[in-house]
Amino acid sequence: MLELALNYGKGPVPLKHISSSQEISLKYIGQLMIPLKIAGLVKTIRGYHGGYYLGRSPDKIELNQIIRALEGSLNIVECINDPDICPRHPKCITRDIWVKINTIIVKYLDSITLEDMVLRYNKKVEI
Repeated sequence: MLELALNYGKGPVPLKHISSSQEISLKYIGQLMIPLKIAGLVKTIRGYHGGYYLGRSPDKIELNQIIRALEGSLNIVECINDPDICPRHPKCITRDIWVKINTIIVKYLDSITLEDMVLRYNKKVEI
């Protein structure tokens, strides 16, 4: 997704380019694109000059959206979404802590866009 954001507005990016630039296997990149496409985060153009591009501008894609598309829920423990799976949930202090931690993580990931990642990347490259 970072590579697509770095090339935003320049046309579709071939998987080979993403694989080479990000040093990730071509096969793995291909597997990642499927759920990202289903989530509407990426689109594709077939053919000789085809490739992948972002489904919307980098400032409209949050890191949490990418992670949810690829990994599903970010819950640290299962009982965060479904407290009834544990008979101890009404008196469980640990669950309260996990809920708080999870809320902080999700809020932080929601605050970072692909555009932010591009800016961070460009600062690191300049060093």
